[in-house]
Amino acid sequence: MLYRGVGLVVGAAVVFGAAVIWFAVSLDSTTASPSIGRGIFGVWTFLYALETPAPHVLVAAIALAVFFAAGISLLEWRVTNASRRSSNQLRAPLAPKIVMSQTRDVYAGPVAFTVLIPAYNEEASLSATLTSLLSQSHRPERVIVVADNCTDNTAAIARSYGLEVFETQDNSQKKAGALNQVLAVILPDLGDNDIVMVLDADTTLDDGFLESGVARFESDRALMSIGGLFYGESGAGLLGQMQRNEYVRYSSQLKRRRGKVFVLTGTASMFRSRALREVARNRGGLIPGQHNDVYDTLALTEDNELTIALKTLGALITSPAECTVVTEVMPTLRSLWVQRLRWQRGALENLGVYGVTPPTLRYWAQQLGIGYSVIALTAFLSLILLTLLSLDEWIWFPFWLGLGIVFMIERVVSAWRGGWPARLLAVTVLPELFFDMFLNLVYVKGIVDITRGRQGTWGPDADAKPTPVLDQPVVLASTTGER
Repeated sequence: MLYRGVGLVVGAAVVFGAAVIWFAVSLDSTTASPSIGRGIFGVWTFLYALETPAPHVLVAAIALAVFFAAGISLLEWRVTNASRRSSNQLRAPLAPKIVMSQTRDVYAGPVAFTVLIPAYNEEASLSATLTSLLSQSHRPERVIVVADNCTDNTAAIARSYGLEVFETQDNSQKKAGALNQVLAVILPDLGDNDIVMVLDADTTLDDGFLESGVARFESDRALMSIGGLFYGESGAGLLGQMQRNEYVRYSSQLKRRRGKVFVLTGTASMFRSRALREVARNRGGLIPGQHNDVYDTLALTEDNELTIALKTLGALITSPAECTVVTEVMPTLRSLWVQRLRWQRGALENLGVYGVTPPTLRYWAQQLGIGYSVIALTAFLSLILLTLLSLDEWIWFPFWLGLGIVFMIERVVSAWRGGWPARLLAVTVLPELFFDMFLNLVYVKGIVDITRGRQGTWGPDADAKPTPVLDQPVVLASTTGER
């Protein structure tokens, strides 16, 4: 169990790798080519240099990139195949081979959805969420709004829709604790073919989400979970558009991976009840956490942790292109900083708790890749600034300009699905580069904080506004009678 050491391990590996690459490049003895002047219509004179990296440096850089990309892909493929073919009931109870063998010729009933909506003072967004849910082409059989220490009209709004309301009791463990309480009540009574969907109260579902989910679960008995592909809501100006571009690229990446999941997003994910029961049963054993809890209440990012838990148990999970949702974007840099620092810190903590295992190798590689991008982008922008300060005149480098154009094209193409606002932002390049630098600072802050042992929190309000504790008992009520 690495925990605090995970920051040192990731940081040291990134710095060492960058130093090796820097040393290899520094061996190149190519001298700088002189700049050449050219005039345009006798009015404007510009300078350019035809200097390019040595061929062996280019070949080495390309070979290194291909080696790591192919290596990670091959490793992920082998880990995935090993998990699917595993017949070790003790180590991988949710492996497809085991599940298919146990469910052969067994009918566990039709696929039925129970939707859980954890909500803490969500009266502003809850109505839109419920409207999108109840207008699905395949309506859920049961919807429970989990009112977690609410002091507003969240519970009243839910009841006005004729839905069940579960009010948590003495919960001080945020969203994970609230979901554990309601799952402890409903999970024992669900059949193996029943589906539990967790939907954030600030998320709206695109039409066909549940219908696509039902089709997937009915066609594959071994499928244990489906995560939604999320897109950003409108608004929040330039900052909001940068987040929307980021989400569009992430969704496109998952589509290229044919639904292979990085994280079962907390915005909207579906789980077979059997999978959740196996997670609870194996907590404190094969996977970290408190025995009989579905969610690890010590994890800052419970969705990321649950994804790793399911993969550790051999579960088959996916994110189909048809299951899309719209989620909130952060309106200010401060709120974005808090959100992303929690995500980054939570990812590092999860790796520290699980250690280096086949299911976590991809996540370790991701952290190292982010670290290299931090160094590369910082060095790139720093060298541009140094060049500007050192030269009296601007010099164009056609080779690097060409690479920049290729980069710009990639940015535009990858954000194409976001529409013209996304494309126009991508073609300008610089705003998104500064956005990436902002995320790099979050990454470094997360590494430093976990290494120093600083306590992770949900955000600035975690200390300023303690979660109130209500003294009423746990209530599972419905205005429509017993179900």
